[in-house]
Amino acid sequence: MRLDYHSTIEDSTFILTNFNCSPAQHLLQDKGLYKILWAKEDNCKIMVDGYNVSLKKNQILFSTTINVLEIPKESGIIAIVFNREFYCIRDHDYEVSCNGILFFGSSKPPIVTLSEKEAISFETMFSIFKEEFETRDHIQGEILRVMLKRLLIKSTRLVIDSKGIAEVPHSQMETIRKFHILIEQNFREMHQVSDYAGLLFKSPKTISNVFKKAGYSSPLTIINDRIILEAKRLLLFSDKTAEQISYELGYKEGGHFSKFFKSHCGLPPLEFKTNHLKLKNRPN
Repeated sequence: MRLDYHSTIEDSTFILTNFNCSPAQHLLQDKGLYKILWAKEDNCKIMVDGYNVSLKKNQILFSTTINVLEIPKESGIIAIVFNREFYCIRDHDYEVSCNGILFFGSSKPPIVTLSEKEAISFETMFSIFKEEFETRDHIQGEILRVMLKRLLIKSTRLVIDSKGIAEVPHSQMETIRKFHILIEQNFREMHQVSDYAGLLFKSPKTISNVFKKAGYSSPLTIINDRIILEAKRLLLFSDKTAEQISYELGYKEGGHFSKFFKSHCGLPPLEFKTNHLKLKNRPN
């Protein structure tokens, strides 16, 4: 199944699919798409950035434009796929506040588990999405956008609840969210908490206390995790050398980057890449 909405004027795309056909599988190669994956039918295994991820039935994963996915055709997943032109989470942040929570909120895509009641609610929303694809008129795109907003708002609330941070004051939640957004924009050049604290007009200690009270990892750990994620992604999915990657990630000396990578991954960059490819190509 692949149901498409496309506007040539806006170059916007919105798709509902289960990845069980070749045209739908091709979407996984497009680096400009956000993907909301729902393991609707059963437990399943997918690959995210070169690693196995197990999704249980009624779990939802939120994938950004930079995540590299591999999804089997018979996975039982149903997904919403859209590009920035259809709905820009950055430009419309004031509407749904999902940037820094659903997307770009950590080094790993967030996963939430739907309760029986929530699963029924999502089933209703997805059914309405399907119905809307049957109506081709001048307001179809806007109707789909409104429905997507509702889905994003509901999902953002679920992620906040699942992290146990629903009681965190709004101002502190906004600090956490904006910190994540700033990391995504600047992690290649800015590696210290003080860099981001300055952009938020707060002290590094204040930032650290906010994250500690909310039960998050330390701000420095979050920065380092994002750098490591990008390093792994470039090692596994590009032809760039470790030295080229080190410069791209803001390290003037390749040796400093190699030491940083080994301290977090246990292996130097090239050895990590070699071992990972061996494991991936090993017969089952």
